Amino acid sequence: MSGSEKLAIFGGSKAITEKPGNLFTWPIITEEDEAAALEVLRRGAMSGIEVTKQFEEDFGRWMNVPYALAFNNGTASLQAAMYGCGLGVGDEIIGPSITYWASALQAYSLGATAVFADIDPDTLCLDPRDIERRIGKRTKAIMVVHYLGHPADMEAIMRIADRYGLKVIEDVSHAHGGLYEGRKLGSIGHVGAMSLMAGKALAAGEGGMLTTSDRTIYERAVALGHYDRFNEAILDPALAPYRDLPMGGYKYRMHQVSSAVGRVQLKHYDARHAEIDRAMNRFWDLLEGVPGIRAHRPDKNSPMKTGGWYAARGHYKSEELSGLSVTRFCEAVRAEGVDGCHPGCNLPLHGHALLQTADVYGHGKPTRIANAHRDVRALDDSLPVSEGIAHKVFSVPWFKHDRPQAIEAYAQAYRKVAENYRELLVNDAGNPPELGGWSLFRKK
Repeated sequence: MSGSEKLAIFGGSKAITEKPGNLFTWPIITEEDEAAALEVLRRGAMSGIEVTKQFEEDFGRWMNVPYALAFNNGTASLQAAMYGCGLGVGDEIIGPSITYWASALQAYSLGATAVFADIDPDTLCLDPRDIERRIGKRTKAIMVVHYLGHPADMEAIMRIADRYGLKVIEDVSHAHGGLYEGRKLGSIGHVGAMSLMAGKALAAGEGGMLTTSDRTIYERAVALGHYDRFNEAILDPALAPYRDLPMGGYKYRMHQVSSAVGRVQLKHYDARHAEIDRAMNRFWDLLEGVPGIRAHRPDKNSPMKTGGWYAARGHYKSEELSGLSVTRFCEAVRAEGVDGCHPGCNLPLHGHALLQTADVYGHGKPTRIANAHRDVRALDDSLPVSEGIAHKVFSVPWFKHDRPQAIEAYAQAYRKVAENYRELLVNDAGNPPELGGWSLFRKK
């Protein structure tokens, strides 16, 4: 395409002229899902665990781990992973500041605190090079988030964890089915945990899942909030005296309608995920070489390392577009018909008052340091990539079907704007002070 085509923002024709239909509809719900849900409803089994146990068995086989434990949401599964790893009063967990809050805040409820390390500017995941200087005498675990579907550098992170005797939790909420060196994300660290809510790639409606090969972590996760599992099946002698009542006082079992739908979704997930992978790689292949934008994806030629494709983003290189702001770029792309193109990603958690000054439980001091052995907030001053990343990323369509003609139109919208960027420089007001949000998806 010539770089002289008039941009839609200035009255030119839009790159996208066709309605998307079900190109972005997710999850895919069929009569099979409906029948599974109705079966649970009609026999009044919503609050049981037999369907949930079947879902866990399916999930464990899919992940190639011996233990899978279903939760009512991903937040609970992540808290249970922390508890399973022994996180408690005065302990610290290291993780990224660029993530959804559920990767970190549950540490408060355990009397622990969160320490933030910077992210890698390419993967947008936890940067192994910044972890070691964050480790203190009470560091217990590392929370790895496979952010926006990109696998983190697990080999380097596991080496650090082994060196210091730390547990590694994988938050796989953005990366179901992704691979690292041929292993499913969530099966490499000591424990994996993930959301299965309706907006995720693997959607059970509302729910979470914990996966591990460590029996002790599994039993501790059961003890925290699964009273109907915390029984004579528990073998750990440290837990056995407290059986029958949930040690955390929580009730975390998954609703069985979600379990039933999750089983159906999982059965079809690999095929659907493969189609999403083809579609997303097609989109980015069409944009290879376009100035100012780069794909955020693993090496497409490496079948041993694949992405999970959730809330997909691209890298923005303003220096290649004479300093054009990502805000103005996205505005022009939206005018071409890409409704969901916005700058930024998750806001840095360490910048929120809840991580700085809030006294949640009445300790008389900020909760983040209420039980801490050092003021971990002092470490927040050295997160340059996290604090600047919002100006360097933008959202792209998350295709659910591989339809070449439609995908080419969306790619054309981004290409057209990038190739005609000079027209946008004149009225570029720059970026606002804050880009992104605490949730990845904007509300209409």
